Amino acid sequence: MPPFELGTVHGSSPSVSDRVVTALRSAGCVFAEDEARLLLAEASGPAQLAVNIRRRVEGVPLEHILGWAEFADLRVLVAPGVFVPRRRTGLLVNEALVLLPDQPEPVVVVDLCCGSGAVGAVILHRATGVELHAADIEPAAVKCARRNLEPLGGHVYAGDLFQALPYALKGRVRVLVVNAPYVPTEAIPTMPPEARLHEPALSLDGGPDGLDFHRRVAADVHEWLAPGGSVLIETSERQAAGTSGLLAEAGFQVKTVRSEELDGTVVLGTMVPATAVPGTAAAPV
Repeated sequence: MPPFELGTVHGSSPSVSDRVVTALRSAGCVFAEDEARLLLAEASGPAQLAVNIRRRVEGVPLEHILGWAEFADLRVLVAPGVFVPRRRTGLLVNEALVLLPDQPEPVVVVDLCCGSGAVGAVILHRATGVELHAADIEPAAVKCARRNLEPLGGHVYAGDLFQALPYALKGRVRVLVVNAPYVPTEAIPTMPPEARLHEPALSLDGGPDGLDFHRRVAADVHEWLAPGGSVLIETSERQAAGTSGLLAEAGFQVKTVRSEELDGTVVLGTMVPATAVPGTAAAPV
């Protein structure tokens, strides 16, 4: 496809809009009309618009071009090299918020593998009395998450899973949300180019069966949760049984939540009381 050019037509006239839509649709953009509207609205002028259209046609994620993503009705800053928050992750947010009713004392929430910090940002906007901590191993993600979370009072750390968190949080986390990579390694080449070419492999690759990070979380999460605390892990519908099994084996009461509307799946594990009868409380629901 030749480079997109506006020619002599400027502004947001129908002819420009139609040409943008046609260019995007020819490049395989499913929501060409919506994307065209956003690109037209965000461009500072014809030159920038032409550059942005060309980048989108070349496969650069729309969110990386705009510098933000709409997630759960919130505009979240994103940057090149940072995982773009998916609509399905709204289910992870919704399930976490159910566990966070208004309370007078601060409740510790941790957003692990936080990426841009989108999940934590929505939680801080919607819940009160939350002390939020977030962590990611990708430097670009940590930088982006700090831009989104620190103005809201959140704390962001760099490091590998729980190793990134301050020791003082051990035994204090009421809700831990995890959106760790869960795509099986062999499935990475089948992902859309937007993801596999423009998002870091560390944010996608979950190992041979996609459950490597879920195993690590299940193995270490107990020492971080407060009594009665919960861990919520985003997974796929196909892998939900595996994720559930890992948490059940670790001694959690387990529930799987599925939203067809969001195409999202979340496995929720709750700490089993010390008085529970072994082998009876950890059965998946």
